[in-house]
Amino acid sequence: MDNVEKKTPLNNLLNETMGKIHEMVDTNTIVGEPISTPDGVTLIPISRVSFGFGSGGGDYGKGAPQNFGGGSGAGVKIDPVAFLVVKDGATRVLPVAIPPVSTVDRVIEMVPDIMDKVEKYFDKKKEKESF
Repeated sequence: MDNVEKKTPLNNLLNETMGKIHEMVDTNTIVGEPISTPDGVTLIPISRVSFGFGSGGGDYGKGAPQNFGGGSGAGVKIDPVAFLVVKDGATRVLPVAIPPVSTVDRVIEMVPDIMDKVEKYFDKKKEKESF
């Protein structure tokens, strides 16, 4: 039994959907085109890209002329993350702060501060015990 891909309307639908996603999301979407300023600074935008898609379908009827029903959908989300700033041969990263959207995002943002406070508390407690 060979692995020759069977040409079906569903395969065509999937291939078309993946082709369109490939057109939207490429390396230029993640690492943008450099932008040069008159004072010699080069900015390179960096983005985070998330995407998803779904397809489905089925053949209906028996016999030679089968009917096919199907559909597909896709979504792409692009979030700016940072700029690489190049000036006089030095490169630095300039993050783009995106405000937290949900409670989970806020909690995740707070974890480093909470960990610092807990660590300081235990350090103070050890100092008191050592005296």
